[in-house]
Amino acid sequence: MPPSLAVLAPPVLLVTALFALVRPGRRPGALPRLAEVAGIVAFGLIGAGAAQMALLGPAAGTIGSGAFALTLRFDVLSAVIMLIVGFIGWVVVRYARSYLDGETREGAFHGLLLATLAAVLVLGMAGSLALLVASFIAVGLGIRRLLLFYPARPEARCAATKFALVWGGGDAALILATLLLWFAFGTADIAAINRAAAAGPVPASALVATGLLVLAALLKTAAFPVHGWLTEMMEAPTPVSALLHAGIINAGGVLLIRFADVMQTSPGAMAALVMLGGFTALAGGLVMLTQAAVKTALAWSTVAQMGFMLLQCGLGLWALALLHIVAHSLYKAHAFLGSGTAVRAVQSARRPGPVAVPGIGAVMRAFAIARAIYAAVAGGFWAVFGPKPAQAVALGAILIFGVAYLSAQGLADTAPRALTRRTTLASGAAALAYFAFHRLAEALTAGALPAPPAPGPLEGALLVLVILSFGAVAVAQALLPHWAHHPAAAGLRVHLANGLYLNAALERLIGGCRAARPL
Repeated sequence: MPPSLAVLAPPVLLVTALFALVRPGRRPGALPRLAEVAGIVAFGLIGAGAAQMALLGPAAGTIGSGAFALTLRFDVLSAVIMLIVGFIGWVVVRYARSYLDGETREGAFHGLLLATLAAVLVLGMAGSLALLVASFIAVGLGIRRLLLFYPARPEARCAATKFALVWGGGDAALILATLLLWFAFGTADIAAINRAAAAGPVPASALVATGLLVLAALLKTAAFPVHGWLTEMMEAPTPVSALLHAGIINAGGVLLIRFADVMQTSPGAMAALVMLGGFTALAGGLVMLTQAAVKTALAWSTVAQMGFMLLQCGLGLWALALLHIVAHSLYKAHAFLGSGTAVRAVQSARRPGPVAVPGIGAVMRAFAIARAIYAAVAGGFWAVFGPKPAQAVALGAILIFGVAYLSAQGLADTAPRALTRRTTLASGAAALAYFAFHRLAEALTAGALPAPPAPGPLEGALLVLVILSFGAVAVAQALLPHWAHHPAAAGLRVHLANGLYLNAALERLIGGCRAARPL
């Protein structure tokens, strides 16, 4: 089988990055346009590799042997991750042409940007333990350098320090996990490890490795309480914020999905993902609502979304977690790149007027409508494609809460009928899109990812806890205008606006925010 054309994408970016680093100064001639061309060529090569895989099947190649074998594998997971990284990377490089125009170190930025993108693409194709670890380390070095693009800013140095500690801790956990997996299964090939884990039984060292993989994923997705570097990265250029969503902040989820068969051998590790991911999602979402700066709110939204992705992995909904990575990467990168334009548009269009505030009755009616929409859409899909596992039903229940909140705005007493119609239609479209895209993701990854395990008593209790927690938050958010001015609510808002002080606690734990020096 011929090697995949996608393996040529990282070298194209690396060669251009080296050329850029030779000319690191202001307005380095045709370099910005050349960087954009390299981005679109890399994306085209990835697309050609995906077409090649559809015709000939997955491709793999190995250099070396034993524990230090370097294997590049282009399969369904690699194709999805690399396509999203290549597309967003090209958009970010194009955006950076104008955003960084005239900066003192403009050429250096383009070089670092392209080199980091190349490392993420290698991460997406890593098929052996050694290459996986090496690509994670390379991505961390690239992001740290980009965070320090303005080294004179204390906040940028602080964010870089925290990132280096957290990401480095994730690297350490990953190295230990890979050593245990190699010891347990006697191979460094990730596909072979997954096949052996699925066949079972697995040795105790592999179960310890699953706990370390969970730790690595938590550290690399900015989960609570080590999220501080993500919410402080606003001191880096805006393209860096968007670049993080090109497979970097999602890297922990990619790691878990890549080892899906291994993870499902440990119910304890899966339960830890559900609890920690669910808490991160709830806390991040609440803090996001209290932020005044749009980019800080977007960063907290990313914390919440990464928590929800970890929750999906813990439930064994691997295809849905992969879909979440794709959807979140696209919309959040767009949100960061368009944040300035959006703020100006809102300021120019803002008109004072009455606000439709739903009462308790409207909220209850909204939940009833949401349940009816969910039952109708889910029933139709289940009748055609068969029933869903309990984990997918629970995630659908969380969707109900989002749909109910949307519907409640249109059911308020002062809401115009046009708003009611629009929110009802939007609620139905959201439910339909959820099931349709979930089915598409399952079809795309059929045979590549394991099915969710049957939930036991612990998993069942966690599902109930997740549903109740998200339901309580949805009701509280819908009724927020009625209790927002209460003194207790005002005090809670202060605590949430400060991120529950977890970031400050992390700074104290590491001995203060030491000044990071540019490499």
